[in-house]
Amino acid sequence: MGSIRRSKTKRRTRDLDQIHRDLRDPKSLAQFKALIPDEDKPALGVHYCVECSKYFEQAHNLREHRRGKNHKRRVRMLEEEPYSQKEADAAAGTGCASFYEARELRAEQLRRDEEAREMEIEA
Repeated sequence: MGSIRRSKTKRRTRDLDQIHRDLRDPKSLAQFKALIPDEDKPALGVHYCVECSKYFEQAHNLREHRRGKNHKRRVRMLEEEPYSQKEADAAAGTGCASFYEARELRAEQLRRDEEAREMEIEA
């Protein structure tokens, strides 16, 4: 049984909620795009897929990965909003009012962010 557990955790990447948090945070996204050479990572960490949290040896391998089924599936999974603690509480029947208030605030914040992006594109 030990060997099975080891093989399951050997190639473990970051979870979807962690990657979703990275994609929403411009600071962490800029860190990945800064391409700071790191000797411990393949190809000095230059070829990195943010959505899958994987490093590649060559740019060709990264391009082929982005065309692949696993990458596209991961991107589709990241389009969904991860569950929050408030949603879990609302499903259990506690804190429903605070959940709906938080959901409306979040939707309003997302609308403001989209408007800001559109303003940047127009400028």
